[in-house]
Amino acid sequence: MEWWQVLILIFGSMVGLLLTGIPVAFAFLIVNLVAAYFFLGGFPGLVQATIGIFSSITTFTLSPVPFFILMGELIFHSGLGLQAIEVFDKWLGRIPGRLSIMAILAGIIFAALSGSTIANTALLGTLLLPEMQRRGYSKSLSLGPIMGVGGVAMLIPPSALAVVLASLGKMDVGKLLIAGILPGILMGLLYLGYVSIACFIKPSLAPAYDVPQVSLSERLKITVKHFLPLGAIVFMVIGVIFLGIATPTEAAATGALGAFVLVWIYGKLNKEVVKKHFLAL
Repeated sequence: MEWWQVLILIFGSMVGLLLTGIPVAFAFLIVNLVAAYFFLGGFPGLVQATIGIFSSITTFTLSPVPFFILMGELIFHSGLGLQAIEVFDKWLGRIPGRLSIMAILAGIIFAALSGSTIANTALLGTLLLPEMQRRGYSKSLSLGPIMGVGGVAMLIPPSALAVVLASLGKMDVGKLLIAGILPGILMGLLYLGYVSIACFIKPSLAPAYDVPQVSLSERLKITVKHFLPLGAIVFMVIGVIFLGIATPTEAAATGALGAFVLVWIYGKLNKEVVKKHFLAL
């Protein structure tokens, strides 16, 4: 068979399995094993594919990935990630595109806590999209910021994708993670600028609404209580890599441990959180 015929066959099989509702991981596994059997000489091909799978998942370079996922799932399922939105809700007054700006700011913080594009987008969509629709926001300023800032999670560390790319490209994981900080922040700033300009030119895109007045002392109190601990988790991952104190694997493990301790301190570590956490993993 020609290479393009093999490619079409594999791609078509993959799409067909996904359409049946099979989880993505199992669909990839089935296609790879079947392709290995038919195109790599039968049983020896299966052995070669199995060895390749185990050698790839036991690569030390990829060891930060499960810790990043562990940290993000703990924070999200315990509800601590929602505190960032609560803090921004207190600080942002009656400004044009308030909810869109809140989504972008919260998305940047979530990106620094999990590195998962899917989790970032799903959380923001669940929490903010219904409120945006209720307030009469246009689709461009409701769906747009949420989808856009979801992609920032691929850049801002801890980024699982950056770890995988570093492993494939034989690059330094720490340097590649740090290299994503400025582009991620720049993307966030550009999103904020676009929303602000769009709302200034056409206010009907995101109608303004009255919000309760909050005193400065209350804003500072909620920031210290809810925001700074999350900032400490971010520093435990990004800061120690940037300062050269720890390797990416050590930083990821430290961040996961810090998230576990933080969830325990806030009294959120219960059976339900643990169950959701391991089901998500």
